[in-house]
Amino acid sequence: MKIYNLTVKQFLPISIEEAWEFFSSPKNLKDITPAHMKFDIRYISGGEKMYPGQVITYKLQPVPGIPVSWTTEITHVNEPHYFVDEQRFGPYALWHHQHRFKAVEGGVEMEDEVNYAIPLGILGQLANWLFVGKKVKGIFDHRFSVLEARFGK
Repeated sequence: MKIYNLTVKQFLPISIEEAWEFFSSPKNLKDITPAHMKFDIRYISGGEKMYPGQVITYKLQPVPGIPVSWTTEITHVNEPHYFVDEQRFGPYALWHHQHRFKAVEGGVEMEDEVNYAIPLGILGQLANWLFVGKKVKGIFDHRFSVLEARFGK
């Protein structure tokens, strides 16, 4: 199984506490996901406050007209420095997403590191090369723009 990596860093002129409050709330995911993906949270276990073991289920359309169910688990939380979500059920053979926050002069440096794998062996590798890799990068490019518009540069 081939594992792909995408790492994105972004400076935001907000405190680490503000960053944590925004990013640790699953309800804010919809605001930073491209609208055409029709992202919809269906269930959040244990309420709004993030904790290790929390399960979140979504419905989305990564490809227009093809709805996909996705279940993630928050596996690690070190407030306000990082948290990790991992896919439990969904379109990927592996999805491991680390969210890191570091206080820096004038704000916070946010880093997303995603390690993912596509099922179907060589066909999955071809799919990643043709469109999945571009789609994943496009989601994070969109997120970067939305966050810059919301919080500033």
